[in-house]
Amino acid sequence: MTTSQIAPEVAERVHEGLNPAQRAAASHGAGPLLIVAGAGTGKTNTLAHRVAYLIASGITPNRILLLTFTRRAAGEMKRRVDALLRRVATGDERLPETLSGAKVWGGTFHSVAARLLRVHGRDIGLEPNFTILDRADAEDLMHLCRTELALGKQGRRFPQKGTCLDIYSRCVNAQLPLEDILRTVFPWCKEDAEDLRRLFVEYTDTKESRQILDYDDLLLFWRGLLDSPAGDRVRERFDAVLIDEYQDTNALQADIVALLRPDGTGVTAVGDDAQAVYSFRAATIRNILEFPQRFEGTTVLTLEQNYRSTQPVLDATNAIIAASSQRYDKTLWTDRDGGARPALVTCRDEVEQTDYVIERILGHREEGLALKQQAVLFRAAHHSAALELELSRRNIPFYKYGGLKFVEMAHVKDLSSFLRLAENPLDSMAGLRVLQLIPGVGPRIAAALMDALRDANGDFDTWVSWRPPEISVKTWPDFVGLMRNLAHAPSTDVSAQLHAARIFYAPLAEQRYDNAAARLADLEQIEMLGSRFNDRARFLAEMTLDAPNWTGDFAQPPTLDEDFLILSTIHSAKGLEWDAVYVIHAADGNIPADLACGSAEEIEEERRLFYVACTRAKDHLYVLHPLRYYAAGRGFSDRYGYAQRTRFVPDTLRPLFAESQARPTSDEADAESGGIEATTTRIREGIKAMW
Repeated sequence: MTTSQIAPEVAERVHEGLNPAQRAAASHGAGPLLIVAGAGTGKTNTLAHRVAYLIASGITPNRILLLTFTRRAAGEMKRRVDALLRRVATGDERLPETLSGAKVWGGTFHSVAARLLRVHGRDIGLEPNFTILDRADAEDLMHLCRTELALGKQGRRFPQKGTCLDIYSRCVNAQLPLEDILRTVFPWCKEDAEDLRRLFVEYTDTKESRQILDYDDLLLFWRGLLDSPAGDRVRERFDAVLIDEYQDTNALQADIVALLRPDGTGVTAVGDDAQAVYSFRAATIRNILEFPQRFEGTTVLTLEQNYRSTQPVLDATNAIIAASSQRYDKTLWTDRDGGARPALVTCRDEVEQTDYVIERILGHREEGLALKQQAVLFRAAHHSAALELELSRRNIPFYKYGGLKFVEMAHVKDLSSFLRLAENPLDSMAGLRVLQLIPGVGPRIAAALMDALRDANGDFDTWVSWRPPEISVKTWPDFVGLMRNLAHAPSTDVSAQLHAARIFYAPLAEQRYDNAAARLADLEQIEMLGSRFNDRARFLAEMTLDAPNWTGDFAQPPTLDEDFLILSTIHSAKGLEWDAVYVIHAADGNIPADLACGSAEEIEEERRLFYVACTRAKDHLYVLHPLRYYAAGRGFSDRYGYAQRTRFVPDTLRPLFAESQARPTSDEADAESGGIEATTTRIREGIKAMW
């Protein structure tokens, strides 16, 4: 990594608007750097300035690799860098042209892996026409292997395909033996260890024979490439590697970073140990805590000035996370004036909690705070069920984060499968999917046709001689012709290929699905999206690895209200912020979740999750604790139990909150209504008067 000295006036323009801690992080030299960025401390802004500083120092933009966890984050980072460099370079002819239009390598771990494997894959025996399985297809392939091994027919319960894939993926990403994962995460599957081994071997061999990769393979093959003699060719591409949200990396991703820059030169990691909440995805807090040990000579810089929340909110959240046993010391502060203490509200039950939340939401709305500037956060998706019903009853619009991704919808998977099969004729999951769209073709016939295609080395001409059933006599020749044309079409003409597949598929979709008009409109949007790509493999990879959540209002009834309340699980809310935040069900058993209290490590992650929820608030934070929970089951029940306030707000922290009850006490109610005080003496006097 070679850099030149930046002129003082240029450095000043690069660092404009940064506080001293951010400036120190952005202008750090070549040694390994860990930026511990507290919630709301301008992490993204600091990282963007760091990239801009490196470019201004003389590093060519395309020799900088920026790794993120979402394409949106990578795109936002690159836009900020580009804007910064244009501002710095404006009117200064002495500065190099690289200070504008920076083409930084950036993307998610998986998308960068796919891109590098297309270029260097042959060095490890991987042909560049591989296709990528999304989660649903990987589950289906696992089920196919499970069926072939007859693992579900042994007279006892065997894990279903989704669980099998979860176990496999956890082993790969955590880099731990199967026995350890079964013992700690899937104890009910311990007796199936030997059969799971057989299944995973079959699953691995099947992917290899069909030139298909799942999400985990992308990381495994990238690490394998870096660990091979060809690894130097990849390392030579980059002078600097920057990783966003480092606390969310798993063991495999940390290995990749270490292999990219073995001596740590040019490595910058940004993250917050207090927001490490994705262990269920095999992420480990150990990566950020042990970063200085992994890269000798690491400089650790902490960002503590918060630009989001008021000081009373920060006082409470600082105290919540201070109880964590393993963390980097930091105390967030702000120069914002004023602000009320967070509210700690006790409710009799969930109904009272719902009423209180809605009253406060509407109250803030009357004060000028739009619904979309307010959010209700909860530990599990089902915790908002009662609230959703009441919001609907009161005609209060809301949007709930989560749900099915657009690419996971059946009609979108159907269309992309035509192109996947053309790209890789050995991709049996895509082949079985499109073949079974043809009337009269079931699983058995589809499997036989895929076997014939594989024997013919992917030549679709082998299907010409097959005699279809009468119901598909007209459809089959058109289908074979489509696949032959797609296979021989230039890979650059993505939109035209999507158009051809859509025209053939449209009548099949109309017969197969309800609401066909909306689905076909979706496919037109996909065709338009395809015009942005000049490579079929790149299009398929992007659709699989970072798919859009929707295409527009065609696929759903349009909303006529521009304002809506946000409902979100805490995990989905990470990285977001609102003026008012309501954390509901802050009762032990919900926060922390009863299923996440099996170890000290799990409880610590639940504490961090609660911290994440509370730090989303800018001005108003409400933490609500229902006392009574009714028994779940069919219908309504009078059986109930009492819950304790979350252990993460112990008595020692209560002074940092403004405590109240959702409904006033009897004394307060009498005072407000002017009623007569009710006492036991008066009640007993009334009883005696009856006789």
